Amino acid sequence: MTNHDEMTGSFDNDDVSYEGRPPYAPHGPTPFDGDLGTHQVTLRSPAELADALPYLLGYRPEDSIILVSLHDRGGRGRFGGRARLGIPTHAGDWAAVAQQLAHGLVTGGERRGARPEQIVAYLCQEPAKGETGRSVMERLRPLAHQLRVACGRLDVPVIEALCISDGRFWSYCCGGQGCCPDEGEPMGLPGTSVLAAAAAYAGIQVRGTLRELRARLMPLETAVAVEQEVALDTAGMSLVPRIFDETGRVEVADETIELAERLMHRLAATAPVPDSAAADRRDDDLLRADEAAALILGLQDRTTRDRAAEWMEGDEAGPALRLWRALARRCVGPYAEHAAALLTLAGWVAWSTGDELEAREALAMALGADPDYLFARLLHQACNEGLDPESVRRCLRAERVERAERVERAECAERAERGGRAEREEPVGPPDPAAPAPVSLSSHVPEQRRRRRTRSGTSPLAANGEGHVPTPSARRPRTSAADGSRPLAAGRGNTGPRTAGKPTTPRRRADRVDAQETNVLRADGGTPEGEPAAGDDVM
Repeated sequence: MTNHDEMTGSFDNDDVSYEGRPPYAPHGPTPFDGDLGTHQVTLRSPAELADALPYLLGYRPEDSIILVSLHDRGGRGRFGGRARLGIPTHAGDWAAVAQQLAHGLVTGGERRGARPEQIVAYLCQEPAKGETGRSVMERLRPLAHQLRVACGRLDVPVIEALCISDGRFWSYCCGGQGCCPDEGEPMGLPGTSVLAAAAAYAGIQVRGTLRELRARLMPLETAVAVEQEVALDTAGMSLVPRIFDETGRVEVADETIELAERLMHRLAATAPVPDSAAADRRDDDLLRADEAAALILGLQDRTTRDRAAEWMEGDEAGPALRLWRALARRCVGPYAEHAAALLTLAGWVAWSTGDELEAREALAMALGADPDYLFARLLHQACNEGLDPESVRRCLRAERVERAERVERAECAERAERGGRAEREEPVGPPDPAAPAPVSLSSHVPEQRRRRRTRSGTSPLAANGEGHVPTPSARRPRTSAADGSRPLAAGRGNTGPRTAGKPTTPRRRADRVDAQETNVLRADGGTPEGEPAAGDDVM
């Protein structure tokens, strides 16, 4: 629908039915048989229909056209889908809006296999300055006629059309026989009807108006807005170039997710506030302008946004929804379009946790900020068609598990690489006496060479193969670093110094192997000159 208003599902918690009259018939007092059971509420009059509207929608509508479908169940019209649009300011748009709304409700029901048999229409608008409730009713009468015509063209009759204004209601289906007073019928006291009692028993709460709900997601207009705009400008100069860089984009994504997690923990640690306006002010005070700016810009990357969407259930959902609301309020001034990502996240979490009302409003506002924002469009359509959000949750859960497995595999590979490097590195300091004796490098020397070295008396291994550690005096001295020499890296097969500017005198192979074994076998606790001793800091 062009202005992204809602097309809602059925009244889920109670089976609400309406026993009305044939369409367009005069309606005096008509006795209806009905009952109120655990799962069924029967409405019998236009007054009860008018009182039921906030419970059918979950909020108190303002400036709205509402169509509610009825499905025949044994002679009773059970309430089904609902559709709402704002009342256009110009009367010339009424015919097109009536046709759009009626078509959307009927075709939406057909897609779900529940084409409506009848429709109840509501027009809700408060008087403007100098108007009365009756003048509002008369001004909107042509709109009520257009609704009846549009629904009749789809072979779905409007059995009741009510105008609610200034605490009273009027019926457009009265027939003009004086059954309805000119001043209208007064609305009942809130919470005193049969449906109100049933809703309270079922745990259904009626929210405030849509204006109050949208205010929680609208940009701030206080002095904080100026500070926030400056913070967004400053953050943009450093973050935006990094986001467009392949390496920097990954780094910004990780930083964004980490910051969001910290802020969620900060919000979760605060005590709950029952009043929604006070709760929002408290959340605003908990966010610094620079933190909000970094998150708003970081979440413009759609991959990062999808990672943030995984906080959709359990203990994570509440703090996440509060954070997305607060960030949407920080999209001030020229950054209004940036709110599309935050409003979409807020709408998604609300839908995932069962709050379809806030979900539809947040997603509609996201499309208002950016009509081409695909994620918001898909979620808005799915929510309006009454689909189950579990299919989206399964996809996000699978992505979260897969990413965790990728991280774990990378960490295991890194640990294995570190372990391989540690095995190749030369040990520092004396070995643990309780540890098994290290294997001499000569064990990797061919047997014939080992026998030759043993006969010549140069091998540090005894003839019986047991380890023999030479004393420090028996080791070949090294040239000090002060002489211009530098030792080679450990494990490269030559531990002797390389003297700068001089050719090295060739050594026998046995001598080189002896030098290697001297570096490996240090049971005597000594260290060659120029190497760090145990306990020294090794950079």
